[in-house]
Amino acid sequence: MLYHFFLALHSASRWMIVVCLIALLVRAYMGWKKKYHMKPYDYILQIVTLILLYIQFIVGLTLYFESPIVHYFIKNFNEAIKLRQVRFFGMEHITMMTIGILVFTIGYIKARKQQSSVAKFKTIFIYTAWAICIIFTSIPWEFSPLTSRPSFRMF
Repeated sequence: MLYHFFLALHSASRWMIVVCLIALLVRAYMGWKKKYHMKPYDYILQIVTLILLYIQFIVGLTLYFESPIVHYFIKNFNEAIKLRQVRFFGMEHITMMTIGILVFTIGYIKARKQQSSVAKFKTIFIYTAWAICIIFTSIPWEFSPLTSRPSFRMF
């Protein structure tokens, strides 16, 4: 079933995004505080992270409209809104991830407009930190007491 393939892809690709976001945050902080000059790999890391986020968003939208949990949420809204896991996948996850990706995108655009490397790094750091806070709190981690899912799903 295509739904299960996209679910496994969505689950696996989150780890690439987690690594990219953390790497970008660390690099931006170092560049800001140590006054580094932007290198080509700094731009590459930003654009790769942005592309991965957009791909993840598209896969997530596909899952959203195919998910039996979301179908239940939409059809039984008054009941489903009271169920933590159903509400999470029907409303909270997609909303927070969309906001997180928008925050990252705004930071990416603002950083590109900055004149100095230090200002670029600072902007990248601030917006990436906010995006991480939003995105990481909305991932259904395996250890989450609220809504947990496996860390890895098989294709």
